[in-house]
Amino acid sequence: MAGELTEWNRYDSRDHLIRYLAVLGTIVAFLVSWRLLEVNYEFAATAPREVSDLLSRMYPPDAAYSGEIAAPLVETVSIAILGTTLAFVIAIPTAYLGAENTTPNAITYAIGKFIISFTRSVNVIIWALVFVIVFGPGALAGAFAVGFRSIGFLGKLIAEEIEEIDPVPVRAMRATGANAFTVALYGIVPQVKPALIGLATYRWDINVRESTVIGFVGAGGIGLALDGRIDAHDWNAVLTILVAILLIVLVSEVVSAYLRSKAR
Repeated sequence: MAGELTEWNRYDSRDHLIRYLAVLGTIVAFLVSWRLLEVNYEFAATAPREVSDLLSRMYPPDAAYSGEIAAPLVETVSIAILGTTLAFVIAIPTAYLGAENTTPNAITYAIGKFIISFTRSVNVIIWALVFVIVFGPGALAGAFAVGFRSIGFLGKLIAEEIEEIDPVPVRAMRATGANAFTVALYGIVPQVKPALIGLATYRWDINVRESTVIGFVGAGGIGLALDGRIDAHDWNAVLTILVAILLIVLVSEVVSAYLRSKAR
């Protein structure tokens, strides 16, 4: 019949088939992964009882122990600050190499991308183990661990910011004969400055969290004290440390959010 309206479908039959296969593949992958876990259901069934027993032994927190964790907490924050600073210093030139519009050539671009990918692919615990071997146990190893773990994160996001800058000021400076350093300092940095501040504070917030766990492998911080109390089965002190970690993470979150808001 002339003028008859046909029903509109967002997806054609091919799209429906692809979506169906994608959902089916996801379900199959989940089931296979769950099967490979080889979960001990009998042991897992006792989890609620074990958790209740552990919490009863942890409560109340050991208030007298709180004075002993002040130094490890300060060390944890120091590790995050030093690690973030180290990462920031290295990530900026790495991002310059890894951005398509600033890298000198294809080789430097590949080097920048390799550094970004490599440092992001290695977990902070692995970095901590490496630097504990290099520097020995302590906060220095922790600072290098969170620092190297952060290079790829910062480098990738800063490179993306550089690729989105307005090219006109950069071209104008180059046309007047400015060298590469001057162009970067006055043509690129002012355009990405808000992002640099926001990313640095956001990464510092993440590094505070990571600094609380690297102590389990000897890289200093509050995690080292937590590991010792767990080994000693001093569960009341463990709860005190966990509460202190929660408080310091909340404080870092507030500070990070405030600094990011000021950077906008």
